[in-house]
Amino acid sequence: MSNKVLAKVNGREITEQDLNFFFQTLGQQVQSQFQGEQGKNRLLDELIYQELFYAEAIDTKLEETEAFQTELLKMKESMLKQFNIKTLVESVYVDEDEISNFYNQNLHYFEGQDQVGASHILVDSETEAQDILQEIKGGLAFADAAVKYSKCPSNQQGGDLGMFSKGQMVPEFEEATFAMAIDEISSPVKTQFGYHIIMKTGEQAGVTQPLEVVKGQINQQLLVQKQNAAYITKVEALKEKYAIEKL
Repeated sequence: MSNKVLAKVNGREITEQDLNFFFQTLGQQVQSQFQGEQGKNRLLDELIYQELFYAEAIDTKLEETEAFQTELLKMKESMLKQFNIKTLVESVYVDEDEISNFYNQNLHYFEGQDQVGASHILVDSETEAQDILQEIKGGLAFADAAVKYSKCPSNQQGGDLGMFSKGQMVPEFEEATFAMAIDEISSPVKTQFGYHIIMKTGEQAGVTQPLEVVKGQINQQLLVQKQNAAYITKVEALKEKYAIEKL
């Protein structure tokens, strides 16, 4: 990476790396305001202004003032607290055996849902549905009957609803479809939408996601759990070691 010197203020260099680091500290929304060469020049100006304030602070011995020392102590205390916590959580890790054991003991979390495929014809009355069934038994293709009679928008696809899993359709429709054999055509099934003639077009068993696919997800979940546990354990130990007074 280039570290070209872009400016000097009171002998102190401002480099390209300094500029890039400053840019990275800005939020995405702010970064969008400093794109291109013009944006970089504005950022460089801001770094120059900051160096001017630094130069004055050194000349006026600002760091020796009581106010600065008090503020510095507060910042030091805050950094020590956060660094100690960071050191603790970063010491926690999850090994391959833990990931594998969690996966094997919780396979139900990674199982895909069974799916079925269906086409249907939706009409307003059971009598109408029975009449259509007779036409289908007489040789009218199911898809043609859907185009001709169904009031569902799927009629443009011959009634095809594609594949779906449990919980995606109204209960009566779902129960009937999952219980049917492939290519079977149902008797009229009543739902809140009317009467359905259903033809089951396929089925697919849920597939369990392999360990390699979900390893990262498991690692992150276990890591957070272990970090939280380590934090709580450490807090309890420190509460025994140091006096606490709530006033």
